Amino acid sequence: SGHENCNMALLRACRWLRGSCNARAISVSSQCNVAFFQDAKEAVKDVQDGAKLLVGGFGLCGIPENLIDALKQSGVKNLTVYSNNAGVDDFGLGILLKSRQIKRMVSSYVGENKEFARQYLNGELEVELTPQGTLAERIRAGGAGIPAFYTPTGFGTPIHRGGVPIKHGSNHEVLIESLPKEHRVFNGRHYILEEAITADYALIKAWKADKYGNLVFRKAARNFNVPMGKAAKVTIAEVEEIVEPGTFAPENIHLPSIYVKRVVVGEKYERRIEHPMTRKPGDDSKKAVTEKDLQRLRIVKRAALEFKDGMYVNLGIGIPMTASNFIPKDVKVVIQSENGILGMGPYPLPGEEDSDLINAGKETVSLVEGGSFLASDDVFGMIRGGHLNMTMLGAMQVSRYGDLANWMIPGKLVKGMGGAMDLVASHEYTRVVITMEHTAKDGSHKILDSCTYPLTGKHCIDRIITDLCVFDVDSKKGLTLVEIADGVGVESIQAATGCAFEVSKTLKPMGQVQC
Repeated sequence: SGHENCNMALLRACRWLRGSCNARAISVSSQCNVAFFQDAKEAVKDVQDGAKLLVGGFGLCGIPENLIDALKQSGVKNLTVYSNNAGVDDFGLGILLKSRQIKRMVSSYVGENKEFARQYLNGELEVELTPQGTLAERIRAGGAGIPAFYTPTGFGTPIHRGGVPIKHGSNHEVLIESLPKEHRVFNGRHYILEEAITADYALIKAWKADKYGNLVFRKAARNFNVPMGKAAKVTIAEVEEIVEPGTFAPENIHLPSIYVKRVVVGEKYERRIEHPMTRKPGDDSKKAVTEKDLQRLRIVKRAALEFKDGMYVNLGIGIPMTASNFIPKDVKVVIQSENGILGMGPYPLPGEEDSDLINAGKETVSLVEGGSFLASDDVFGMIRGGHLNMTMLGAMQVSRYGDLANWMIPGKLVKGMGGAMDLVASHEYTRVVITMEHTAKDGSHKILDSCTYPLTGKHCIDRIITDLCVFDVDSKKGLTLVEIADGVGVESIQAATGCAFEVSKTLKPMGQVQC
């Protein structure tokens, strides 16, 4: 009958579809779209002049050093490079700067690369300075197909308002500057619009790849490598070893093969460390602070009292990081480092230094029990999301109403903002403590009515700790002097401070942690 014929036709169609799906599943599972190379020069030979490149790493940790060297030998030029920083003068991206192969750098931090700073200030290199977390999220968004997003990072600063020099002229005049960014308010909080980043190529460094192109990274070397590996037309992964399929448990793969187009085994690895640091057995590193520098020690020992049991904290380079060596024994805190560590420990013992385990200051560190490693986009999601209890930072200038400036002196000093703008952007949820010497080396004021240097954050500071005193900060009422160092009078603090302040009715001696 017609009804039976219809049923038979339907049954045959179902059998055909089931067989077709099974065949297609078998075909896809055995397919590999990754090309493997033994020579880094072959892996990058089609990179053309004017290409846009994402280059992974943080400092010298996790950089694709063999691929960078191959680009140097190729002579390709006029490159636009997106990277957190540019290595050092003679290693990493520094060698491409030195050979003048890079036209524009999009980075968060200039750091100790003197050639980077020199070329920028002399108009030989275009530099688009971008907050580190914003850079990570722009890259993550690019890989996820999101064209733009709103972030609180940079609101009220030159990143928002525009005017940051991108290219200088021969007489240090500004030829190209950043443009203002769109601003909106969501739930009473201010945000600015940032556009996603994608590139022609991503050059990343992984620890191992399997023969399908799945990648795993070692310790803190995930950093920018993971999000960058997802945001380019062609991702080229440099690895130390290629292993058989099944070597990695599926749940332990950090970057799946779908993102990877080429894999090359690095010929050699220098594993250079910018700042190798160690501690002696049984040493708690307190001797790393020079006791002759009584001003600095006073700040450090007062800052240590800010740590409360159970806190998750992020510490800036210098005094804040040093203060962690003075945390009382009965206080347990978890230290986050924005290069990809949660649960950072002290300097390693001699012989235990690891180039894949550094802090944000590029110093060798260790990991405490229960610690973990993250990629840069996850780290800054944690920061922007307000999951930290406290951040402690240094400053060039602060204002009486809690503005912070710590990343640039126009025309003279270019540090870059690094992760600082992101860290203070969530000040509604994360306590912001500033540690600094009360005055500059020349005796000029650092605490002012308003900052004269470009802002890192606006109305974001909760407390200021100096060698003379402690101020609490209210974004509407201003400064209140709450603690004063031994031997220092209120009149001395008034003379050393470039703005008015109130004196607490319960003013007390400046606290010092007991070692």
